[in-house]
Amino acid sequence: MARRKKLYEGKAKILYEGPEPGTLVQYFKDDATAFNAEKRAKIEGKGVLNNRMSEHFMTGLNAIGVPTHFIRRLNMREQLIRSVEMIPLEVVVRNVAAGSISTRLGMEEGTALPRPIVEFYLKDDKLGDPLVTDEHILAFNWATQQDLDDMVALGLRVNDFMSGLMYGVGIRLIDFKIEIGRIFEGDYQRLIVADEISPDSCRLWDAKSGQKLDKDVFRRDLGNLADAYTEVANRFGLIPKNAPPASGPKLVN
Repeated sequence: MARRKKLYEGKAKILYEGPEPGTLVQYFKDDATAFNAEKRAKIEGKGVLNNRMSEHFMTGLNAIGVPTHFIRRLNMREQLIRSVEMIPLEVVVRNVAAGSISTRLGMEEGTALPRPIVEFYLKDDKLGDPLVTDEHILAFNWATQQDLDDMVALGLRVNDFMSGLMYGVGIRLIDFKIEIGRIFEGDYQRLIVADEISPDSCRLWDAKSGQKLDKDVFRRDLGNLADAYTEVANRFGLIPKNAPPASGPKLVN
């Protein structure tokens, strides 16, 4: 579709004005970042893979009644989405200890948690997206108590859906991050899942080998990120079997 006015550019995506009121066009970049963009690279084809996988997961959530901002995919890198008022929080759901929770609590990575744990992080790159509590959120009016209840419920529903989906293709869903937006219908508001769901925002381990199939491959220099993402997409049948192999990462100075 014709290029429209750019409204926002983040580390992995660009938002353009949409063709109709209340819509946006979300463009997936090939950029990979870690450690608040201190580490950067361009991974050829990453945006295409994430666009296709996020479409698949968001469509599945819509189908089971979990509302998302996704409307339809437009092309290899763009999708049409609903415009929402974003809540300035990241919702993280953890099933297995990995990453920051292992560091904070001294837990060995791979330790199964007694139940899914929902955490909130303030979206602020300059501060390193710090972990915040319900008390912080309510005191600073980032969200209401009803919003918090709804975000926890959405996070757990997404977790149930994604865990089952991943289990079906031999992948463990270790943890994931979602972002939530408000939409207004008359005098009422409701919360919906926004941003993206992809290996950029999930920790995914092969169920048998424990091989990492997510952005930790890039963070920890464990191999070729494009190959890891391609493996996930292949397991869901999202790319042709005869597609050429993904090329390696191209570092940005």
